[in-house]
This record gives sequence, structure tokens and C-alpha cells, in this order.
Amino acid sequence: MIGPMSDPTRTLTVNLLVLPESFPGALYCLHELLGQAGRTWEPITGEPEAATCRFVPRMVSVTGTPAPSPAGPVIAVEAPLHAPPDPDIVIVTDLGLPADFDPRGQWAEEAGWLRRMHAGGAVVCSICSGSLFLAEAGLLDGIEATTHWAVAPLFRDYYPSVKLRPERILCPAGPEHRIVTAGGASTWSELGLYLVARFAGETEARRMAKVFVLGDKSDGQLPFAAMARPRQHEDAAIERAQIWIADNYAAESPVTRMSEVAGLPERTFSRRFRKATGYSPVEYVQALRLEEAKQMLETTAIAVDSVAEAVGYADPVHFRRIFKRDVGTTPTRYRQMFATMGAGFF
Repeated sequence: MIGPMSDPTRTLTVNLLVLPESFPGALYCLHELLGQAGRTWEPITGEPEAATCRFVPRMVSVTGTPAPSPAGPVIAVEAPLHAPPDPDIVIVTDLGLPADFDPRGQWAEEAGWLRRMHAGGAVVCSICSGSLFLAEAGLLDGIEATTHWAVAPLFRDYYPSVKLRPERILCPAGPEHRIVTAGGASTWSELGLYLVARFAGETEARRMAKVFVLGDKSDGQLPFAAMARPRQHEDAAIERAQIWIADNYAAESPVTRMSEVAGLPERTFSRRFRKATGYSPVEYVQALRLEEAKQMLETTAIAVDSVAEAVGYADPVHFRRIFKRDVGTTPTRYRQMFATMGAGFF
């Protein structure tokens, strides 16, 4: 089984299989999401990347040439099906199929190739009606799988041995969960985040959910935002204060203490701090505190009041008010959104 790797320079090859019936949307979305994993968080926030591996996605088809799609746009295929290296992950996305489609005998060359890749250890995934291709390749016999609800009748007619679970969004199955099926076309995001969590780590999956604003958006975009990287500057006094507050954000009277560390009168310090970083000192401290609070909510079961105290807020009511104002939702709701990323599938 492919597992998370400790060296973030290691890569997993992901073949996005383009069939004559493939729609382009999910293919391109997954290509971008997986290709950016482990590469975008540090440029945005300044925090070191946390991914335990990186993905190298590529579009492949039998011919390796640009392919027309049922939606109209031509899909920019990047390599022939048999081009090395063999993939670690194969994904088949949604297919444009007529209502009376008979999948038997379709995609013979691609199905044979997929069986060989799976036998060699590749994780094989599908989205939406792409699960029909996996069934035709014989990879879903006797195991649970999901698909788009409209495709369920085709499974009943042609692949009755598949344990179809059309109510599921994601369905990892088979030995070592090397078969993963997803529901409707929009579940590319759930599959993508699942793969990131599984192979690059849950921290990276949460980060990619925030970068791409994936998940429940009923509270708007603020819950997905993170503290932006402060401006680069050459003010040594302000840099000393930043270094100190990074380890002491929960201290009492933090702005006064920062000005003392900087060796500047508080008004002068505040003016220079904003000029150097783009934040006022109070905004900077609150941003640090909230980022730490979010991290604790994402990764621990610590009570919200204890989280508030740990990050420097003696009054939990005040903490909840600040959190709701700046993050756009309550601490409890935030925990529900991000704490279970990837849970339940391993």
C-alpha cells in the first residue's frame, strides 16, 4: 500500500484517465488541486509546507493527443496511456453517457491497462459515472462502491455483483482501500481532499480546503481564510518584536511588551510596526492568537473555553465574539468544519 512519506520531495504520479466520454471539469479541477498540494501554503502565509509528499498529475489517454469532450472543450492530454512512469494513483472522472448506454465491451484497451496498474499496486479512483469504467474493468466485483444516483440502474442491469451504495459520497473499498469511488461529478473535491489527507497528511488537506475554499460555504469565505504573510521589511526593532510575540502571543499586555522588546515608545512602535508589517500591533496579536486557536480546534478536542485561555483570552465570551467577528463563524462550528478532515476513511 502506498502510505504517507516523510520526505516532502517524494512524489506520487497521478494519471487522470481521459476516455472518449470524459467531461473536462473534474479532470482539470483535480489536476490543479493535486498539483498545488504542498506548494501553495507557504507563499500565501509564510508557514512552512506540511505535506509529506507531492503529487505529479497528468492527463493520459490511449493516443496521448488532445481529446474532444462531450461538453465541447478539447481536453489537453499530456501523455499516452502506456508512457512511463507507471502511476501510483489512477482517477477516472465523470462520463457523458446516453440513457441506453451498454458499457459491456467498451474501453477494452484502457480497462486492460487499469487492471495491470491495480495489480501492480496503484490506487484506483472514480468519480460519478466513471465508476462504470471500474466495473467494466472488473475491479468492483464483490465490493462496495458509489456512483451518481442516475447511473444506479446501469449497475443493476450490467454489474449486479457490485455492492452499490449510491447514498455514499466516498467509498474506499477493497484490500488496503486501493479502490476509491466517489458520487456525483462535484465530489471531485471530496476525493481530492481525501487523497491529499491520505498521502500528504490531514494538515495539508485542511490547508488545501482553505486555499480552494472547499467544503460547507454556508458561513461565507472567512472560515477558510488564514493569516496572510506579513510584509518583508528591514526594521530590526520590529523584527525583534515579531520574534518575541511568536512565542508569547498569550502574554498579558502584549503590545506594551512588544514595544519594550523593540526598545521603542509605544506610539512610535505602533507606527513603525504597521509600516513594516501591514498590520497594527493589536491586529497582529489577534491574528496570531486566532491562528493558534484554529489549529487547536482542528487538531484537538480541548474545550473552547480552554482554547480561549491557552491563546491569551481570559474571558471566553470575548474570545467567542472576536472569533466570530474575524473568522466568520463560532469556534464550535469551525471545529465541525475542519476537525474531521479525512476522518472515517482510513
